[in-house]
Amino acid sequence: MSRHSVQQSLLFVTRCVVIGLAIACLVFLVRRGTQRPFGTTAGAPTSYAEAVAASADSVVNIYTTRLVTDVDGSGVASTSREFNLGSGVIIDAEGYVVTNHHVVEGAGEIYVLLADNRVATPVIIGEDSDTDLALLKIDLDNLQPIRLGRSDQLLIGDVVLAIGNPYGLSQTVTQGIISATGRGALNLTTFENYIQTDAAINSGNSGGALVNARGELIGINTAVISREVNIQGISFAIPVNLVNGVVQALKRDGRVKRGWLGLTLTNISEADWRRLGLPPNSGVL
Repeated sequence: MSRHSVQQSLLFVTRCVVIGLAIACLVFLVRRGTQRPFGTTAGAPTSYAEAVAASADSVVNIYTTRLVTDVDGSGVASTSREFNLGSGVIIDAEGYVVTNHHVVEGAGEIYVLLADNRVATPVIIGEDSDTDLALLKIDLDNLQPIRLGRSDQLLIGDVVLAIGNPYGLSQTVTQGIISATGRGALNLTTFENYIQTDAAINSGNSGGALVNARGELIGINTAVISREVNIQGISFAIPVNLVNGVVQALKRDGRVKRGWLGLTLTNISEADWRRLGLPPNSGVL
């Protein structure tokens, strides 16, 4: 092969390599521009307006009054009326509204304000302090009940929306994620199985709706870590599966009937296990 032929062959190969690299770079840049960041979901919403539209009209404002007796330093008693705010959720077209027990506990008067500005005086169907839930009923037509989701399918990181009446600001929506499920040992109620979220919950949100990104009810907002210790972003809701069971019992019996084993347990003292001939640190009384 002549020297000229070799040069022509090398030039041809070089051109092919350069064109190939250029095409590879172009493909890389195009694919990079269309790839999603790690952990994102195709079609993730940039707005939750549809979820709010599907659920907000089912959330009501609850206003209560209580008579409070104060005694001054001289022993003279005086009575005043205390006003409180809360929220509730319409769960069916018959007019049943679920809220927190502590929202209506001891209330002399209760008023329910709907999203369409209608006002109703509810009847208390039943209360369950062990779960901090109460069931009310209002006699109005054309109600919009919320769709119920499932709290046993929740995942850490799921987006949630809290809807309620904080500080009297009706139909307020805050957004966050689920931080934990199955929270207990908080000394809030007898039975604790809370959803923990960082969606902002404030005074007046109690009894309001915690909904998922589809606008389905997954919990009833109930409590926050005390702001006196300067902790933010830790709020708790009662999961809807528990709410549904309590609601059915309150509809049927006006209260929740529970069985109790009738036992309290304590560790056996050293003197007792020595006296009874038991192995050290074994057994309960």
